[in-house]
Amino acid sequence: MASILDRFKENTVETVIDTSKKVRVGIIGTGWIADAHIVSYKNMPDVEIVAGADLVEGKAAAFFEKHGIEAKCYGSHKEMLDDESLQLDAVSVCTYNRTHAECAIYALQKGVHVMLEKPMCVTIEEAVEIMKAEKESGKVLSIGFQPRLDENMKMIKRIVDSGVLGKIYYIQTGGGRRRGIPTPFGTTFIENETAGIGALGDIGCYSLDMVLNAIGYPKPLTVSGYKSAFFGTRPDYSNYVATGHPEYAEKFAVDDFAAAFVRLEGDIILDFRIAWAMNMDTPGDTIILGTEGGLRIPSTECWNGTVGGAMKLYHEVCGQQTETEIPIIPAKGDLFDLKIRSFLDAVKNGTPAPVPSSQIIYNQAIIDGIAKSAEIGREIEVVIPEI
Repeated sequence: MASILDRFKENTVETVIDTSKKVRVGIIGTGWIADAHIVSYKNMPDVEIVAGADLVEGKAAAFFEKHGIEAKCYGSHKEMLDDESLQLDAVSVCTYNRTHAECAIYALQKGVHVMLEKPMCVTIEEAVEIMKAEKESGKVLSIGFQPRLDENMKMIKRIVDSGVLGKIYYIQTGGGRRRGIPTPFGTTFIENETAGIGALGDIGCYSLDMVLNAIGYPKPLTVSGYKSAFFGTRPDYSNYVATGHPEYAEKFAVDDFAAAFVRLEGDIILDFRIAWAMNMDTPGDTIILGTEGGLRIPSTECWNGTVGGAMKLYHEVCGQQTETEIPIIPAKGDLFDLKIRSFLDAVKNGTPAPVPSSQIIYNQAIIDGIAKSAEIGREIEVVIPEI
C-alpha cells in the first residue's frame, strides 16, 4: 500500500514573504464573512488595511472598531474606489451575491486587484461581464474557494492526475445539512433581492469545485436541473422557531435543495445534489468512477467543503480487486489564511490567480444552468460566450 500512496506525494517549498512593500487593502461589505477576511489580512505582515465600505450607515466604522483597525469608511464601493488618495492595491468583495458583479467590475475598472467571495455571482451573464473587466484591466481576480487549498482536496486532484483511475466517466457529488439554512445573521442569504440563489451558490459551488478542479474543469455541455424550497418557506422550520423568526418564511425566495444531471466535455456525467435542509444527514458520499479505479470521498453531516474521513481507492493489483485507504492529511494552516496569502502572492508577484475565473465560470455556468433548467422544467444547453 505504501508504494501506491507514494505516487500521490507532493513536494512543498516554503514561501518567503517580502514585507518591504505593503499591499494596501480595502474591504467592500462588512458583514459576517468580512470578519474572516480582516482576521486573515491582519495575520499578513505585508498588508495594510486602509479602508472599508458598507451601504448601512455606521456599519463599516463599527466593523473596524471591533477589529482594532483605523481605516477610512465609505457609504459605497464607488465612493471608496473613487478616492484616489487611498492608493488601493486590492479589495475583498464581501457583499451579498447580487452585488458581487457590480463591485468586482468597478474595482477592476479602477485598476484594483480583486479577491471575490464565492459564489462568483448569480448568473452566467454576470460572470461573463466580470471576466471582460478582468481581461481589460490585467489585474488579478481570484474567487474565494478556500477548500481547494485543503491538503485532502489537493490529494483528490493528485489521485486523478496520477492516472490510477483511468478515464473518468461518472461523478456523483454534493452535500447538505439536515437543518442548516443560514439565517443567524439576518435574511440576506434567503431573499431573492440580495442572494438570488440559495444552497446552490452557498455550498453547491464548493461541492462542484471539489470534483471539477480534480478533473481539470471540463466545459459543461447540458444541464437538467431541479430545485425546491420545502423547508425555507415553512414558518415552523426549526431554525426559525429556535431563533424566534418564523416571519423569515415569508421572505424565503431561493432554493434550499437542488439537484442536477450534467453532461461535461470528455463524455463525463456529473450527478449532483445539494441541500441546506432535508430529512437526511447527507445525500451521500462523493464518488469518482474511472475505467481503472474508483474513489470514494466521505461526506460530512454539515457540508462546508471538507472531506468527511479517510478516502478509499478501489482498484486492481495483479488481477486482484483491492482497496487502498487514503488517510486524512492534517491541516498545514488556516484555510482562510492560505486563501488570502495565495491571492496576495499573485498580486505581488504578477502570477496567475490561485482560483482563476477561467475555471469558475464553468462552475457558475452549471449553477446558472441548474436554476434556469429548473424554472422551465427541461434540459438546457450550456452556452458560454467568448470573452
